[in-house]
Amino acid sequence: MKQRPTRLVLLGHPVAHSLSPAIQNAALRSAGIPLTYEARDVLPPDLGVALERLVGEGGAGNVTVPHKERALGYCGRLTPVAQRVGAINTFWAEDGTLVGDNTDVGGFQHAVVALRGAAPAHDMIAVIGAGGAAAAVLAAIADWPACQVRVWNRTPARAAALVDRFPGVAVVAPSLAQAVAGAALVVHATTIGLANDEVPMDSRSLPRGADVIDLVYRPGETAWVRAARAQGHRACDGLPMLVEQAALAFERWFGRPADRGAMREAAFGR
Repeated sequence: MKQRPTRLVLLGHPVAHSLSPAIQNAALRSAGIPLTYEARDVLPPDLGVALERLVGEGGAGNVTVPHKERALGYCGRLTPVAQRVGAINTFWAEDGTLVGDNTDVGGFQHAVVALRGAAPAHDMIAVIGAGGAAAAVLAAIADWPACQVRVWNRTPARAAALVDRFPGVAVVAPSLAQAVAGAALVVHATTIGLANDEVPMDSRSLPRGADVIDLVYRPGETAWVRAARAQGHRACDGLPMLVEQAALAFERWFGRPADRGAMREAAFGR
């Protein structure tokens, strides 16, 4: 039986930049739930111990980079979507067992629809990156009608391993230029730009009319999103996805709707 959480935490490294505590604490206050969601910086070698302790305490929460794929291995049970993605971002305890889920899939779907008005169909999509976030993106795209994905990663073997899990949906692009050529949607799913104004690619090289989603977020948006918009592209950073995945996680933990208005206000400051 699922336990009502006694603690809520975010595990990541680094984690001080995260808006997740502000977002989740806004939802907790709105719901009148007397818990505080806190961020904990956990190095990869310490992740297993941290999760074990949380299960023993009846804790729940989220994991973020670089732990999304590694955390899956510590789960005693996975939801079907987490199995499909091969990474988790949300967890809770049931009868002393760690259960892993992935709400990034629903969060990404929401961000795309918010940007474009509808999910793509019969489109070519470029994905930059091959980690847990990219896997969640591919899991969402796999349900879109007749879409094809080109995946590019600086380590080709990682891109190939990801693509192998989504046969018929994605192929490995031999270069970044070939990945984005003719794409209707370009998705950045690495940590580039998280701590500075580095960009994954020159926005002037984006295909004409392509929409852009950067899963990274920073105050005032990422440099890549600003540059893409200046070139005439519809673009958004990772905040819409962050808020929706947080709302879905809240609903997994408590079995009740999350106050998305309060969560958006905490994230966007309005």
